[in-house]
Amino acid sequence: MSRPSVAALPPIYGAVTLHSPRRRRARLRGSVALLAVASAVVALIAPHILNNDSRRHYLAASGWPSHGQAAYQLGGDDPQTSPGQAATPIASLAKVMTAYLVLRQLPLGPGEGGPTLTVSEADVADTAVRRSQEQSLVPVRAGEELSERQALMALLLPSANNVAVMLARFTAGSVQAFVARMNAMAVALGMWHTKYTDPSGFDDGTRSTAGDQLILARVAARVSVLADMMATRSYRLPVAGTVDNTDTLLGQDGFVGMKTGSDDAAGGCFMFRTHRLVAGKTVDMLGVVMGQPGHNLIAAGLYAARQLADRTAPAAHG
Repeated sequence: MSRPSVAALPPIYGAVTLHSPRRRRARLRGSVALLAVASAVVALIAPHILNNDSRRHYLAASGWPSHGQAAYQLGGDDPQTSPGQAATPIASLAKVMTAYLVLRQLPLGPGEGGPTLTVSEADVADTAVRRSQEQSLVPVRAGEELSERQALMALLLPSANNVAVMLARFTAGSVQAFVARMNAMAVALGMWHTKYTDPSGFDDGTRSTAGDQLILARVAARVSVLADMMATRSYRLPVAGTVDNTDTLLGQDGFVGMKTGSDDAAGGCFMFRTHRLVAGKTVDMLGVVMGQPGHNLIAAGLYAARQLADRTAPAAHG
């Protein structure tokens, strides 16, 4: 039998036989280029996917956060606390007690600014030190005047540690005297596992439990001016300009406040208030999550709280 010619071979064999080295090199270069483009795209978007704390699952099968601790109260139901409650750093959740004490001493009516404090050279120097430590703060200038309302907004929205100290001195004469008031109020409220060592929460010695902070959340929610402040998305200050609330859940899924907190020692923390549907009625849910891990600790606290609230009851959007 004679050997068939190339032209007589089936098309697949003819195609392979007729590929030149030049064409194979061109295809290889094209594949390498495509792989390089794909790798570049993965390198660009992977961090946004892997580091996106909103995609994490924060809750264990029990319904409580897998890390840290939590507590909540749904409507008029009894408060619920996660197992393993222990006094741990609370970061800027401490500022809720600070704001509460300031307003107890100097109550504000709707639209009132309250008394004015003047920023001193010492306050500016203190702010510079805190900036070098990468603390949360707002820019201030010597001679700047801040009304009580403005100072509280700086304290609660961008979580300004420098203003926490200024308010403490303004109302109690010294930071030490103000911290003593914080601890006295904690005892009066039955927050038996809480100890304050500073008015901002930057000091790791300021510690509490989620259950204790839930007690404070209930008290703070009843002070309408304080609740309204913590539900404000942005505010304009004389020197710092417009500042934004670190609570980015405001206006979403029923969330209406209250205060974030975060640092390496405390993890992600969030004292929250949200509207939920129970038996067809809208009720308040107050809660606290503490010690949440994540690439962005503020976001970790927020998303852990959202998952806890969603598992407990559906959001009321009205």
